[in-house]
Order: sequence, then structure tokens, then C-alpha cells
Amino acid sequence: MGRYYNGDIEGKFWFGVQDSTDASFFGVDYHEPQHIEYYFDKEDLKGVEEGIDKCETTLGTIKRDFDKFFKDNNNNGYNDEMIVKAGICNKEEIYGLLQWYARLKLGIKIRDCIKKHGSCEFECGVK
Repeated sequence: MGRYYNGDIEGKFWFGVQDSTDASFFGVDYHEPQHIEYYFDKEDLKGVEEGIDKCETTLGTIKRDFDKFFKDNNNNGYNDEMIVKAGICNKEEIYGLLQWYARLKLGIKIRDCIKKHGSCEFECGVK
């Protein structure tokens, strides 16, 4: 059973890698009844873009390797062994790098939604 987010953008948090509060990285706080609610608007765009830049800087050239890996794999799942075998990174680095990569993908969705609609609102299940 996974944790999903839905609203103006939709997706699934990466199992064992990405926390439900990961969108906070991009500069807004959440509200937590039984789910987490996020609202971004044009005023938040700069912070989102700064967060995306930080993700890309942290990942460096490994971002390109992850992009290719997940495209070639058609997003059909992965495990640590597959990533190591692809030569992207060693087993000790996988968890941290995947956190940054998953966060980057979320940030891009948020940014694109703000640019398209002027705002981005979504909720996330916490369990």
C-alpha cells in the first residue's frame, strides 16, 4: 500500500525513500488533519525553483543516469541491485541519492503546475 498525493498534481511517494512531507522542502508549510495539505502559488515559484536547483546540484551527473535508468526501465520498479548493476552509484549511496531524485521529480511537478495554472494545491496521505 502506497502513499499518494492528489489535487492539482498527482503521484505516489517513493516507497521507503520519500517522506509524505517532502514538498515542504520547496518552501511552504503543510496542514495535517488526517492528510497533509499543500498550497503553492506564483509567490512560491522562486522557492520551488531554488529547491529544484539544489536537487539538481546535489545530484550532479547522476541525475542524467537516473533519468536514463528509469526511462529504460519504464518506471516498472527497481531495487538497489539494479541501480548498482547499472553503475549509477554504490549501495551505500542509493538511499540518499534516490531521496534527492524523488524530491526533484516532485518539485518539477509543483513548478510546472504553478506555471500552468498559477497555483498548485494537493493533499498527501500520511499513512
